[in-house]
Formats: sequence, structure tokens, C-alpha cells
Amino acid sequence: MDILIVGAGAIGSLIGHRLARAGHQVILVGRSSYVAAVNERGIGLEEEGKVIWTKEVRAVDDIRSLEGTHFDLMIFTMKVYDTAVAAVQARPLVTEEMPVLVLQNGVGGEEIARSVLGKGVILSGVVTLAVEVHEPGLVSLRTSRGGLGLASTRRGYGMAWLADVMEQAGFRTRIFPDYRAMKWSKLLLNMLSNAIPAILDMPPQDVFANPDLFALERRALAEAMAVMRALHLEPVELIGYPVPLFTRALTGAPRFMMYLVFRHMVGGSRGGKPPSLHLDLQRGQTNSEVEYLNGAVVRAADRLNVPVPVNRALYELLMGIARKQIPWEDYRQRPDKLWLAVRSGTKKVGKVALMQIS
Repeated sequence: MDILIVGAGAIGSLIGHRLARAGHQVILVGRSSYVAAVNERGIGLEEEGKVIWTKEVRAVDDIRSLEGTHFDLMIFTMKVYDTAVAAVQARPLVTEEMPVLVLQNGVGGEEIARSVLGKGVILSGVVTLAVEVHEPGLVSLRTSRGGLGLASTRRGYGMAWLADVMEQAGFRTRIFPDYRAMKWSKLLLNMLSNAIPAILDMPPQDVFANPDLFALERRALAEAMAVMRALHLEPVELIGYPVPLFTRALTGAPRFMMYLVFRHMVGGSRGGKPPSLHLDLQRGQTNSEVEYLNGAVVRAADRLNVPVPVNRALYELLMGIARKQIPWEDYRQRPDKLWLAVRSGTKKVGKVALMQIS
């Protein structure tokens, strides 16, 4: 197959490396430093301390240079907030029935791609593997228990062919009948100890050690689950992550048990990496994936009239810090300030006194 990967970073490099080694013709679109490195030496993938390189790939920094080229599959692996721009650039290459796999964290990328492209078959995917960039064109796979979840946004469209392609490339795959349930289930995992460590500039283990902050983590996830129920969605089991079991424990297990579950799920899903939202703030990025994590919870909650004060406070604070509207110094290492901000938001909706969050 001729495959184009748009927005090649950690996940795009992993997917491109394995597909190329499986015999597919792969072109990746990335930044100029990435393109120079890949075209010079290929893509390197480190697994279990061993690096394997493949040079059977090509990279470009301007998708317009590919005009007139036919592709059997396009894969979007950029951050959700970059999807609209990428889709505008990719639109001339997309045909009416071309499959476009949106492989991203967060909720909303598929809808953005569909609205901008106006054609193609929009497919959805989630990754439950932790991948880290060492340098442009060299990535490390930090976990092995995960895989790919796949679903179509078009009712009745068969996904077995894509699952076969990915399995032949070395990925464990699972097909889901409802892409929304799949994406919201992954959102629950991505929310775990992500926004709070970013706002406070604290490592996740310190958040877990603080009873008040741990209570906020539980409450934020309980709110997201309430939104899922209002959307008539049930959590699904992702490869390596029993999300339904986790959510049942969240609502009924004692705190010490949930501490162990949180620590296991966060550590396993990230492979020791700092939370993504924290990394974005450290890099000074003004965009943030929180827009499509906690922010997605807030937007859906507003449509459905579901109170989500904790998610709203985390979303507004993190976006304010990212956009330099709120000084990060005001919240760094200040759990008390975050607690007060959430208390204020809770009072505004007139629901659930903060002392009840436990």
C-alpha cells in the first residue's frame, strides 16, 4: 500500500517504521528537522534496548509537494488542535473513498477532519502504547502491553482490512463498533493525573500522595463518566487497559485501592514519561491538548446540562496558563491555590460542596 502519515512525531514515526518494515510505501509529513534526519538515515525504533533502523521511508515538510500522488491510506497523527490546518493542506490529495485514519488522543479530531475534508472515509484510532522521541527520526517504545483500537465513523464500513494491515506490521489491534465509546474510553486514561500535575508543576506521584489532589483526580474522572452516561456511551476495554473495571472501581472502591489503580494505569500508559499537558507547558506552547480532554468534557456537559465543575476549573486554568493569561507561577507547587479555584467553580454551579469530593 501507498501510505501517507501527516504530522509525524512519536506515534507517526512508530506507525511509519512498522508499516515500512512490513513492506508498505510510506511517506511522512513533518517539520524540517525531522524531514532532514529521516531522509538521511531513515527512522529508528528502540525496543528493549535495541535500535532498529529502516530507510525504506521518505519524508517531506510540505504536503503540497505531493500533489498528484495517489495514496491508498492517509493517517493523521498530529495533535487535535493542528487537525484543521493539516486537513486543509491534505484536502487536494483526498479522494471520495480514500480512508483517512485519525489516530489521536482526545475527542473531536474525527469531526474536525470530516468537516474540513468534506470527502474520504474518516476512520478513528487510539494508541495504548507509550512512545518517546529521543531526537528527530529516533523514537523509543516504552511499553509493550498496549496496541491499537480501530473504528469507523461510517456505519457499516468494514475495518478488518485495516486491522490486518496493522497486525501484519506488528501491532495488536481491536475493532470497536462505536468510535465514540472507544475515544471517550481513551480520554478517561489520558485525563489521569495530567491536568493537575501540569497546573501545579508537580510529578504525578506527588499528586497521588496528596489526599486533596487525589480527590480532585477522582472527581474529574467521575464527572467525565457522568457525561459519557448522558451521551449513552459505556466504557470499553482497550488493549492492555481494562477501562470498564477501572471505572467501576473508581465509583465504588476505597481510596487506598484507587490509589494503587491510578498509579498502575498512569505508570503503565506513560512508561515513565511526564504527563503530556505538563510537557506542553514546559515547552511554552500556547495550544494545549486539554482543549480536547477536559475541554471536551466541558463542551459536552454544557450541551447535556451535566455539572462538571472540576473539569471546568482544570480546563480554564490550564488554557489560561498556556495562553499566558494566568501566570503559571501563581499555581506552581501551590495545591492550595488550585483547591480554592475549584471550590469557587463548584460554588458557581451550586452542586457538590468541595468537602464532599472524596
